[in-house]
Amino acid sequence: MAQTIMTVDDSPSMRMLLRAALGKMGYTIIEAEDGIDAMEKLSNNRPDLLITDINMPRMDGFGLIESVRQDDSWRNMPILVLTTETSDEKKQRARIAGATGWIVKPFSPDKLAAAIRRVLH
Repeated sequence: MAQTIMTVDDSPSMRMLLRAALGKMGYTIIEAEDGIDAMEKLSNNRPDLLITDINMPRMDGFGLIESVRQDDSWRNMPILVLTTETSDEKKQRARIAGATGWIVKPFSPDKLAAAIRRVLH
C-alpha cells in the first residue's frame, strides 16, 4: 500500500507542483491550504508524513507543527518544512516546535525525494 503524505501550502501552484512530484514517486497525497485546514483533515486521515509551508493565513506552519505535536497520536509522524525561509532562527524555531527536517523552495524533486527517504525509511 502506498504511503500517504499530507502537503500544507496556501499556494495552489505549490500544491500542484508537490502533487505532481509526489505522485510520480508513488505516494498518495492529501492536500490542505493552511494549518486550520490541515488540522481538520488530520482528524479523518492518517498520513505517514506531513510537509508544510511556514507562511500561511489562519494558522502558519509553526502553529501547525506545535498543534500536531500536542496530540500523542501524532508524536512520531515526521514533519518536513518546505519554505522560502532560510534564516537559522526560523529553522531553530521549527525544530523546537517539532519539525523533523527543512527543505528550501524552490525544491528539486530529487532533493525532496531524498528528504522524504531520510524521514520515512
